[in-house]
Amino acid sequence: MRYAKRTAVVLTAFVLGAALMEDDGSFGAVRVMATSTREQLDQTLKEKDDLEGKRDELQEDIDGLKGEQNTLKGELNKLNRQLTEISLNLEELEDKIELKEQEIADTQAALDEARETEEEQYVNMVLRVRRMYERNDSDYLNAFIEAVTDAGSFSDMLNTADSFERIASYDKVMLDEYKENRRLIEDKEALLKQEKAEMDELKVEAEAQKSKVSGLIGQTAKSITKYADDISDAEQKARDYEAEIKKKEEDAAYLRQKLAEEMALSREAAEGQWRDISDVTFAEDDRRLLANLIYCEAGGEPYAGQLAVGSVVINRVLSSKFPDSVVGVIYQKRQFSPVASGRLDLALAANKATLSCYQAADEAMSGVTNVGNCVFFRTPVDGLTGISIGGHIFY
Repeated sequence: MRYAKRTAVVLTAFVLGAALMEDDGSFGAVRVMATSTREQLDQTLKEKDDLEGKRDELQEDIDGLKGEQNTLKGELNKLNRQLTEISLNLEELEDKIELKEQEIADTQAALDEARETEEEQYVNMVLRVRRMYERNDSDYLNAFIEAVTDAGSFSDMLNTADSFERIASYDKVMLDEYKENRRLIEDKEALLKQEKAEMDELKVEAEAQKSKVSGLIGQTAKSITKYADDISDAEQKARDYEAEIKKKEEDAAYLRQKLAEEMALSREAAEGQWRDISDVTFAEDDRRLLANLIYCEAGGEPYAGQLAVGSVVINRVLSSKFPDSVVGVIYQKRQFSPVASGRLDLALAANKATLSCYQAADEAMSGVTNVGNCVFFRTPVDGLTGISIGGHIFY
């Protein structure tokens, strides 16, 4: 009977398993269920953890960017206050300069008036000299003409004229007063011009400072905008991560449910009806189909792994819980990844199956199994028991 035959084969499988186990502790059949529900679940959970890690790192980056942005906003506020102070100071300077220019203009007008007064006094003195000449006051006239001739300037002439005893005391007092008044006005004009020059320098410095601060404000505002863009991009990326995490959680929930269904189906299969291998009639192309599936799933594995693929397929054919043909089992929806990916069709087209793949197919179709009655296998899971081969549990 099939069960006695398979019991003997299982004992042989444990011996072969020890001999054919690979360096990393895995068995040749590892690839058979590389896309099993459990491994898909593990991979989904791992991807979810990776996404959460990236999301957390990104959130730290966002917090850092916001901190830098807030710092820049504080600097921008300081710069704006500084610019306001500079602008007010500049306006005050401009007002003072305007007032100083008016003072200078008034002083220059006063100076012009003083000069006109001196000139007028000079003309009056000339007229008095002329009247003296007309009265034939030759002594005074000769002395005055000599003084004018020897004088180097009008001021020298006035100073010389002061020495003449014949000049009226009124003329002397007025000339001294005019001279002193003109000197004071000239001194005031010089002082005002100096003060204006200093204000002009302060204005130039203030304008330079204003330009510098305005430039810093522009740069800071630009940096704040750049941070805002970076934060926006990072937050969008974080939302994308959240969406991916949610999708992974949904996938994980689905896979957990599917795994539970598979485990239940495995138990039902074990307790259900089984056909004997002798009751199975294989189609003409079943051997070629099974050999090429073995090639796609475990072509690079040792022979025991290739046989395990064939054993799982035939076990399902024999179980009442699965399709009753090799074609039906292999093409059952979402059971073997090479079918969905198209690799099996490519392998069949070129008949890629090796001699060992065909040998494994022949043995499995004859009733040989190295995984007992198992119809599923995957990496170890808490609470899952079965036949342990390498790093996988067959159940």
